[in-house]
Amino acid sequence: MNNTALPPAAREAIDAFTGAAGWEQRARLLMQWGERLEPLADSERNDANRVRGCESQVWLVASEHDNRWHFRADSEARLLRGLLAVLLARVNGLDAQALRTVDVAEWFNRLGLGRQLSPSRANGINAVLSRMQALASR
Repeated sequence: MNNTALPPAAREAIDAFTGAAGWEQRARLLMQWGERLEPLADSERNDANRVRGCESQVWLVASEHDNRWHFRADSEARLLRGLLAVLLARVNGLDAQALRTVDVAEWFNRLGLGRQLSPSRANGINAVLSRMQALASR
């Protein structure tokens, strides 16, 4: 996929992460992106919004407007918050059809983060995307 087909936040993520010199800079960027997540209210941190399949607690809230999906997510784990932030940059604003075609591994590889995703983190991020896709297909 070329960069012009991506949402603006996704293009911003590509610029930021591909410009980082090495894992230490990317890790710092992840922490900064995690701080940009839209906060969830305490009432949204409930069992119904909890994503199953993540080692850390992750909550996901979805809304739809004009057939476009917007997600908010949070976790107690700082690095995971950053990974969620760059995932949201990739998927927010997509319709259900486009959401079904998102390739998480390809996205994180483009950002230079693929090799740093442990199997458990990759499983968790895939669980988040699966939950997004399920919510959008209702």
